[in-house]
Amino acid sequence: MNVQNVNDEKQGNQDTYKSLLLLEEISKGEPLSQRDLSKKLNVALGLVNSYIKNLVSKGYITVKAIPSKRYAYYLTPKGFTEKTRLTYHHLQNFTNLYREARRDFKDLFSSLHKEGVKSVVFAGADESAEIAYLSLQEFDIRFAGIVDIERAGKDFFKYTIMPFEKIKEIDADFVIVSSFLKRDEVYMKLAEEGIHPEKVKSIFPLQYKSYQVLSHETGRE
Repeated sequence: MNVQNVNDEKQGNQDTYKSLLLLEEISKGEPLSQRDLSKKLNVALGLVNSYIKNLVSKGYITVKAIPSKRYAYYLTPKGFTEKTRLTYHHLQNFTNLYREARRDFKDLFSSLHKEGVKSVVFAGADESAEIAYLSLQEFDIRFAGIVDIERAGKDFFKYTIMPFEKIKEIDADFVIVSSFLKRDEVYMKLAEEGIHPEKVKSIFPLQYKSYQVLSHETGRE
């Protein structure tokens, strides 16, 4: 599966992508504390602290004290240059992911269609889910909805993303793991919700333990 090569490369670039997100927020010129950045980007405060230290050490951002014993972060000229470079790098990676994932999702949905599958529900909402949805439109398979761990209530095309806990209430033949970046979390949540491994399909292999092992450990298999 060729998409795996792209997946591995993209997985290795997650830190770079998060650094880009931080640089983009900081570049807006607002006095943002680490806690502010953590909330805006939905990244753990400890991770934000780690990324900030790395960006400061490289000379990409500066730190200034603000009232109430807090600190704010601002981009340096070197930081603006780095943000431009990372933006180009991310777009290039996304182009590769789109090309490979589009083909593999089409192959998956084509196989399911030939097997007589009538409906699917997506688990995980990110760029990969959007590619999956566009690929699904080429087949006579009903899109039953999408759930996500963190983005419930937000829009996904003409649909509203539902809480992950709702997945057992959705009438669908199969669950499609539609997130690449958080696929391990998605697999774990599916195991916790009691979704049998045979009902789960994906072009993204589990990075660590197999889904069967996860299901067994959560007592759901």
